[in-house]
Amino acid sequence: MARYSKKAGEKVEENLHEMKEGKLRSGSGKKVTNRKQAIAIGLSEARKEGAKVPAKKKEKNQ
Repeated sequence: MARYSKKAGEKVEENLHEMKEGKLRSGSGKKVTNRKQAIAIGLSEARKEGAKVPAKKKEKNQ
């Protein structure tokens, strides 16, 4: 299983709280209501800060 840093986990937790409060916004400015989307935003922010987060999954073209 993929290993995430403590900092990445904290970032995801922070974003989930923001989502539940209705304050989390996506890149387009719309309110985030999906839990998976909130987690993805948290991991993305952690990556930008240099936390240990595995790379995004690559899409397979068939």
